[in-house]
Amino acid sequence: MGVSKENKLQPILREPFTAEEEQLFRALDPRTLPRHVAIIMDGNGRWAKSRGFAERIFGHRAGIDSVREVTRTAAALRLSALTLYAFSKENWVRPRAEVEALMALLDRFLVDEIPELMENNVKLVASGELDDLPESTRRRLADTAERTANNSGLVLNLALSYGARSEIVRAVRRAIEMAKAGEINGEELTPETFAQLLDHPELGDPDLLIRTSGEMRLSNFLLWQAAYTEFVIVQKLWPDFRRPDFFRALLEFQSRDRRFGGVR
Repeated sequence: MGVSKENKLQPILREPFTAEEEQLFRALDPRTLPRHVAIIMDGNGRWAKSRGFAERIFGHRAGIDSVREVTRTAAALRLSALTLYAFSKENWVRPRAEVEALMALLDRFLVDEIPELMENNVKLVASGELDDLPESTRRRLADTAERTANNSGLVLNLALSYGARSEIVRAVRRAIEMAKAGEINGEELTPETFAQLLDHPELGDPDLLIRTSGEMRLSNFLLWQAAYTEFVIVQKLWPDFRRPDFFRALLEFQSRDRRFGGVR
């Protein structure tokens, strides 16, 4: 069945399974795992407030542990891609101090996580309007992407200064430029060829989208790619999201009957 139940995850995941995790893991069918998982990591600010912290950044810092655990687990399960909604276009309107703290946290993440990414054979890429990022962040992002470029396992795609509507507009502009250059004509532009003009089309559409904190909206995330994505809404706030929660979301995905508009 692909992943042995006796089990190949342990050397990668390091921490031994709890009894609950072992039960959840054994229920997973490795033949029907999603290829690409996307996550809207919501609830960091509420997590900080619920614990009496005056600043939301404490929630963002705590959320790094969730990022690390989910990435490690996705790599161990041999998923192809994991896209994390890390910073949206709309997030730039937040208070300047919070944005600066988030960029500093991202800088540190990009440096500190290199050994973790290398150990787990994870390749880092990014989607979004990356020119919006501070120069130091762009440098660190490019450096980490370069260092991990030859890794052949999971692709970790960070959505940074990302907005789905902006992504679609950028793709339309590319199509117009290609048409002007004679590289494509209107009749050749299909949904399939248009998708190739989006950010990182090689990742494919996400099979599963997880949103934490119980919110029921897409928040301008992967609007084109999520046309037939299965959604799982988790009530937990992102800093509390851990491996058992990921396993449960995968099991929920495996319970769905994906017909893509057809019938069985």
